[in-house]
Amino acid sequence: MNLTYEPITLDLKTTFRIAHGASDQRHNVITHLDEGLGEAAAVSYHGESQQGIMEYLSRITLSDDPFQLEDVLNSLPVGSQAARASIDIALHDLWGKRLGQPLYRLLGLNPSRAPQTSFTIAMDSPEAMAQRAKDAKMPIIKIKVGGAEDEKCVRAIREAFDGELCVDANAGWTREQAKDLIPRLMQYKLAFVEQPLPKGDIEGLKWLRDQKFGVPIFADEPIKVARDVAAHASAVDGVVIKLMKSGGLREAIRSIHTARALGMQVMIGCMVETSIGVTAAAHIASLADYADLDGPLLIKNDPYRGVKYDGAKLILPEGNGLGVTIP
Repeated sequence: MNLTYEPITLDLKTTFRIAHGASDQRHNVITHLDEGLGEAAAVSYHGESQQGIMEYLSRITLSDDPFQLEDVLNSLPVGSQAARASIDIALHDLWGKRLGQPLYRLLGLNPSRAPQTSFTIAMDSPEAMAQRAKDAKMPIIKIKVGGAEDEKCVRAIREAFDGELCVDANAGWTREQAKDLIPRLMQYKLAFVEQPLPKGDIEGLKWLRDQKFGVPIFADEPIKVARDVAAHASAVDGVVIKLMKSGGLREAIRSIHTARALGMQVMIGCMVETSIGVTAAAHIASLADYADLDGPLLIKNDPYRGVKYDGAKLILPEGNGLGVTIP
């Protein structure tokens, strides 16, 4: 199989500000594996960079059999999870194209069972965030928090929006801040709280969950592979699975099944990605309770066409493999 790759710069529609920092552009990598397409998202707080991803890919030599998925993926060296994800996604796309079937069919999944996607509101002034939530016209809003005016921002959005709300602190609160804020935010009817504490503080998450606030707590940043899911089973109610953290579809599916076996809820999410990465995740979204697959809605210059949005409903393309095309 012939592996090639190219850098891509994604321009964001609005400044994307979270507890980790702010950006107006993201620098990803598109992978080509014969006719298969993949994507790697370079997210700095996960230790990924565009250059690092391309350096990893430059060292890879793959076998000629695209149907030996497990052998091909197990042969990849340790390193960039996003780069590994791009190969995994391209391999699954190639697999579907060679067999003449959409990926979800080969996986035995029913895309009509996928949950609706949430739409992410990045950190800004309370007024700007409320207006953005109102303009989105989406039934589920995920609010980025972890700043100085978290309660004001959630209150402003709730006053402008009567749909489902969840908050994502991106590891931006201390234990005491979380203990203080979560009960106050509960009055705004939250579906769940995502990653309230720093990555690695499993004991803190367990302590927070034991406070019994009455709202599920999800872990995101520390959840990469199935063993991370198992390590958090006693500490959180759910986990956020993203292809760029897991290293692709294969490990994402394993992580989802691990979560299910341990009685945990699952959200399938994404980074800032084009329609390649997000469409790949949408093919397995029917395995999840929640979806946060709004990547293409956040960027101005997506060069690909894949998953479509009927409001918050995810509509997969009809083509083989991922079904992603270049208009």
